[in-house]
Amino acid sequence: MTDRTLWSYKDIAAHIQVQPDTIRSYRKHGMLPPPDAVEGGRPFWYAETIHAWVASRPGRRGRG
Repeated sequence: MTDRTLWSYKDIAAHIQVQPDTIRSYRKHGMLPPPDAVEGGRPFWYAETIHAWVASRPGRRGRG
């Protein structure tokens, strides 16, 4: 079963133990996958999208 829960910047930041501004910076610099949904102008990602992104990040030093 796939996880279709939508995550915000705050959710992603908590998952990888950084500040939400860090996630915003990752997106600004093209280091985050495109959002799966945009609601009210705010981007959201499926949990499964973020899990795949975390697994593919270089230099993650065991995080996530």
